[in-house]
Amino acid sequence: MSASSAPILITGASQRVGLYCAERLLDDGHKLIVTYRSEREALQPLRQRGALTLQADFSGEAQILAFVAELKNHTDSLRAIVHNASDWLCESPGNEAAEFQRMFNVHMLAPYLINLHCAELLQRSTPADIVHISDDVVRKGSAKHPAYCASKAGLDSLTLSFASRFAPQIKVNGIAPALIMFNDSDDAQYRQKTLAKSALGFEPGPQVIYQSLRYLLDNPYVTGTTLTVNGGRHLK
Repeated sequence: MSASSAPILITGASQRVGLYCAERLLDDGHKLIVTYRSEREALQPLRQRGALTLQADFSGEAQILAFVAELKNHTDSLRAIVHNASDWLCESPGNEAAEFQRMFNVHMLAPYLINLHCAELLQRSTPADIVHISDDVVRKGSAKHPAYCASKAGLDSLTLSFASRFAPQIKVNGIAPALIMFNDSDDAQYRQKTLAKSALGFEPGPQVIYQSLRYLLDNPYVTGTTLTVNGGRHLK
């Protein structure tokens, strides 16, 4: 993937997989715009390396459109948009609707509106890509997290729709990870149980998502595809 004069926008990149991908994109010489919800110490090294960091609230239409307007104040073109921002809420009794709406806004409404309103920025770059970060849980559903799963399934559908709508100028693809990296607080029992769910049975780390992202950005003949990065969970 050759570096472009137009920046890559990656949302929700202040920690974990998003942060790793941002760091690697900078390593590869790309101009970068990063969004974050809350200030984190990890953002400062990105800024020192030349990344533009923008605080963004994707909790509603007005906030999303305000972000788009701010983004356009900083750039008139984009090489790619990587929709990594995500919310993980457990529906609690009495708050189901609000929590569903929150995840719908972050996982579906924000990518939908950003794609629509930033298509003109992408069309000024050749090549140009949109990548949606979905979730492997969409494949089988989730009894414990139906709202999260449904909103990520909607994101998968947006991948197909925007791939059709924006072809041939903009490629649109997705990545659907399962376990990528544990949290420090995850105990040994949970880790063992989770690793046993996949055929390959190990914690791969964020590099496998960056490898997938690179493939989608590099390959000129792939659009409307969601890459499953799940260690073979579908085989168990």
